[in-house]
Amino acid sequence: MSFIIKCLDCGHNAPYFPTSTTCPKCGSQWREAEYDYELLGKTLPEKLKARQQDLWRYRELLPVRNPNISLSLGEGFSPLIRAVNLGMMLGCPNIFIKDERQGPTASFKDRQASVTIAALKEAGITEMVAASTGNVAISYSAYASRAGMKLWAFVTSLVPAVKMREIALYGSQVIKITGSYDQCKHVAAEFARQRKLYLDMGARTITSIEAMKTIAFEIAEQLTIALGPEENSQMRTPDWYVQAISGGMGPLGVHKGFREMQQMGWINKIPAFAPIQAEGCAPMVNSWKKGLEKAEPVTNPKTRIETLATGDPGRAYEFLKHHVDSTNGVFESVTDEEAIRAMHVLAKMEGISAEPAAGAAFAGLFKLIRAGVIKPSDTVVVNCTGHTMPAEQGILGENWARDVKFPTIAQAPQEEGLLSALTQVAPERFPKIVIVEDTLEARRLIRRILQSQGNFTILEAENGREGLDLIQRELPDLVILDLMMPEMDGFSVIEALRSNPETATIPVIVATAKELTPDEKNRLSGHIQALLQKGDFLNDEFLDEVKSLLK
Repeated sequence: MSFIIKCLDCGHNAPYFPTSTTCPKCGSQWREAEYDYELLGKTLPEKLKARQQDLWRYRELLPVRNPNISLSLGEGFSPLIRAVNLGMMLGCPNIFIKDERQGPTASFKDRQASVTIAALKEAGITEMVAASTGNVAISYSAYASRAGMKLWAFVTSLVPAVKMREIALYGSQVIKITGSYDQCKHVAAEFARQRKLYLDMGARTITSIEAMKTIAFEIAEQLTIALGPEENSQMRTPDWYVQAISGGMGPLGVHKGFREMQQMGWINKIPAFAPIQAEGCAPMVNSWKKGLEKAEPVTNPKTRIETLATGDPGRAYEFLKHHVDSTNGVFESVTDEEAIRAMHVLAKMEGISAEPAAGAAFAGLFKLIRAGVIKPSDTVVVNCTGHTMPAEQGILGENWARDVKFPTIAQAPQEEGLLSALTQVAPERFPKIVIVEDTLEARRLIRRILQSQGNFTILEAENGREGLDLIQRELPDLVILDLMMPEMDGFSVIEALRSNPETATIPVIVATAKELTPDEKNRLSGHIQALLQKGDFLNDEFLDEVKSLLK
């Protein structure tokens, strides 16, 4: 398929050669591919119906003239998973996860590597240089080895050793730089210049942006299947696209994908973009909130999330700021602690083990929903950019496992030994919580949220009468209570608890979907510790309230 490369600064058009990294007219490094959108808009939909579901189904919209299928590792068309539990918990039912963990090397960088290596192979290039915080070097290493290419991978010393070993396993040469990621990029660039080698330039690399736009194509296809087409039979797009960023390449490419679909007449709107950064290295967020047109670099990044530690985004900020502003989106930052907590919530509630950078994206989602920026009726897609494998100790904390020692047969009979072992699994004293709620899904959500915060003994009852009996029998440390239940409502349960000296002082948190009248609020006043709306279980108020009551 024919395409041209257009300079984003002077508008000059030129043919594409991977080794040509600047505009021949003005010298700008910021260029992008353009295609015959009018023709493809009409002809490509029918072709897609018969094609395999992978990245190369969109080959007419990629800068590779004759894709070499033998280089493919099955990249692209990662699942779009509805986050049922998160949606219920946050009161936002249409949250979808673009699960990029399921790429060949478990990160969204596989798209970048597959398209770039295909283009380099087509151009006869046999050696390349890339700076990386881990994921991109692993992806490039896998595809370079398949294509018979040599990769020089420059990584910072903070990249986990297990990732460095995987890079080396593919046959790449690992060069470890003791310094920041920005310094690592400078060293890699100088190495490539001196040896006259091809250098991956991140967001300035045409193939990288083109590869990332396939995420948008897939989201539109998958969301249309999940929710049905728009009223005018066009493909469906989300209201929000959320992704954690370092240099900004991902959202730059995804925005181009949505923009191209709009040009081809496939969709009628581009979603609002919400790029998320780590608070300790948030040059784009800080600059955007100050209203700056150019990013103020962060010279000393202070985040443990190494993959988000780009202190100087350069002109990527200018382009991404335009995309965010034009879509009525927002930039937001989260702390490392918020990102790690979101990782736990995502794993425990949706069964998805995400990398810390993806944790930052979900922490940003939680923050924007709490702030009312993302509305309950909005459809949201969050990019889960990679897998957290292996999970580092800093993510899990100190007491992530317990040792169990079985007595030998000589010491005790088998049954007695098993009982003895089981008693060692549990700490001497767990806080005990009773959940009284008639909806199974709500009980499950509350249980999962509590479990994501620590070790609790959790007991459940499905109606008020059963709950009262359970509380009086177990005398828990805390009760989480629904108000509207069969057999006996929450108001009656509270009155019975307060009239019994044994249960009168047990703290009660009421969680209800009901809008209470002033009279109902008066009935609860002085008898409960907190009144929380369902759909707000994840906010800090709920978790802080639980922790304070259990101290």
